[in-house]
Amino acid sequence: MGKFKELWNGDNHSFFRYAVVSTAVFLLIVCFFSEDNLVRLLKAGREYRRQNAQIEVYRKEISEMDRQIEMLSNDVDTLEEFARERFFFAAPGDDVYVLE
Repeated sequence: MGKFKELWNGDNHSFFRYAVVSTAVFLLIVCFFSEDNLVRLLKAGREYRRQNAQIEVYRKEISEMDRQIEMLSNDVDTLEEFARERFFFAAPGDDVYVLE
């Protein structure tokens, strides 16, 4: 901190103060007021992570659906059970009770 005080109050204090203020103004403009600012960059990063998480959820759902399709297309008994449970299909002469 002593070195900073020496520069701030020393022989070249006007140049040092100009450099500090110029740098601070530049950083403010770049971080907050420019078109591609730091705030927009942080928001874009958050949105990117959220969308990647959503993609993973959809990939898991798709793999589960693919597994179900494979299972239903290979086994007739499973297909019949699936149709009865999901769509309330019944064989002729069956009594159907729907509970919700």
